[in-house]
Parts: sequence; structure tokens; C-alpha cells
Amino acid sequence: MQRYDWLKQIRRLDPERDFLRIYRITAAHEFPWDITRALELALYRTYAVPRIGRLLAETAELTRRTQKRYDDTALLLDAVLEHGFDGADGRTAIRRMNQMHRSYDIGNDDMRYVLSTFVVVPQRWIDQYGWRRLSEHEKRAIAAYYRTLGRHMGVTEIPQTFEDFERFLNAYEAAHFGWDEGARKVSDATLDLMAGWYGPLAPLVRGASMALLDDMLLDAFRYEHPRPAVRTAVRGALKLRAKAVRLLPPRRRPHYARQNPEIKGYPNGFRVAELGTFPAPRAGGCPLPHADGPAPR
Repeated sequence: MQRYDWLKQIRRLDPERDFLRIYRITAAHEFPWDITRALELALYRTYAVPRIGRLLAETAELTRRTQKRYDDTALLLDAVLEHGFDGADGRTAIRRMNQMHRSYDIGNDDMRYVLSTFVVVPQRWIDQYGWRRLSEHEKRAIAAYYRTLGRHMGVTEIPQTFEDFERFLNAYEAAHFGWDEGARKVSDATLDLMAGWYGPLAPLVRGASMALLDDMLLDAFRYEHPRPAVRTAVRGALKLRAKAVRLLPPRRRPHYARQNPEIKGYPNGFRVAELGTFPAPRAGGCPLPHADGPAPR
């Protein structure tokens, strides 16, 4: 295989019909490291909406069991990507996400916003720090993928195109980003977790992470802005990494989030049905029919 062979294959596919295949190639072959970082940042952005950050603080999942919450979120999202919307583990992952979300009073607009971060933030990250920019086929496929995931989770009024997702995200953040004490605690716990993966380098990694946050995020959490020289150094290092990755041969075997070293809570394996939390039950399950029958309850 040559370096751009996966991209050539993507361009031969239909982003509205083959969106799962395209997104798998993008996430598991072309940009596995970048997609992981981008989805971390996407979820982190949601804490700056006080309703979301406050709820996460009240559940204590991201302040007391931060590593487990990180692992479970990554693995549930990963199961849908790897096994699809009609595969057994994919359906189980969607059911688990629905059961958790429907146990709390989460508004449709907040759910639409979270979906929008999954679509927009990876594109922005990859266009800045990836070894190539995302193609229009990939942007359309990612929008179709999360549109489909949102429907399976009962979200309504979902943006239809990548541009619709981006407009919604920008407007929602401008209207809703703000200070909340609980959200700041969730933010601190998340940054501490990620920095802690690197042992004695933790203070340096935390500083580098802060340098990747935009001013809107920093202001919402009331963090001091990093010095311009620090931002330049961190972002320059990521761009150098991208140039090095461009010289590597293409990844033949897919790399999924379950293979990431950051997933630390399941050294002996896991069952998708046992991931996440089990709050007081409400009506759950996937609201959409599947090609191979309804999702198991």
C-alpha cells in the first residue's frame, strides 16, 4: 500500500451510504491517535456548558472515578464504530448509553451539542495537527455517522450536514459557555487524569494540554491563559509530529480505542454490557429498529 491509498478508497465510496466504512478507515487506519485526542477534547468542551458540567460534578463519576469514566466512554463509543449499529456489541453499547442518559434530566439541545462536538472537533484537530486534512468525503461521512448515532439515541432535530453541525456548535457555545464551580472540578479532574498518565512529566503535560485550549474554554473555566511562547511550542511540536507521520507507511490493520494505552481499567478484558454506570432505570433501549431486529433490552 502507498500512503494515500486509503484516501483513494474513501473517495470511491458514497459518504451517505458508506459512512460507517469511511469513518472506520479515518478513525482506525488514517488518524487513530488524532481521533482519540480530538474526542477527548470534544467531550472536555462539553463541561464548559454549566448544565452539563454541573450534572457531571453531581454524579461524581468524573471526579471520583475519572479513569473508569474515561475508559467506559471511550470503549462504548468504540464498540459502535468497530461493530456497527447492527452488530451485537454495537447495539449493546447504544443501549447502555441510552440507559445512562435517560436516567438524568438531559435536554435535547445538550445532546445535540455533544453530537456536534464529535463531528466538528475532530475535523478542526486533524486540519491543524493531522498528517493531512480531512477530505469532503470524510466530513460528510462523519456527519452522517453521528446523525445516525443521534437517531439511535433518540435525539431530535439533529443537524444534517457538517456545516449545520458546525453552525449549531458555534452558536451553542457562544450562548451557553460559562462559569460553574462543579464544572471546574470536573475539568481539573480530567486534566489531572490525562497528565497523570505520564508520571513525572505530568506538570509539563498539563501545561501542554492547557496550551491547546482556546480562549473561550479557558475563560469559561477561569484558567489563566498560557504564554504565547508555550502555545507556539506545543502546537509546533504537534505539527512536527504530523510531518513525521506523513512519512510512515499506511496502517494496514485497524487500531481501535480499546487498544490505546490510556485505557487502564480492564487489564483482563471487558464486556460491553457491563460498561458504564447503572443508575435508577428509566425507559431505555434504542428507539430505532435494526436490520437484524430490535436492540436487546
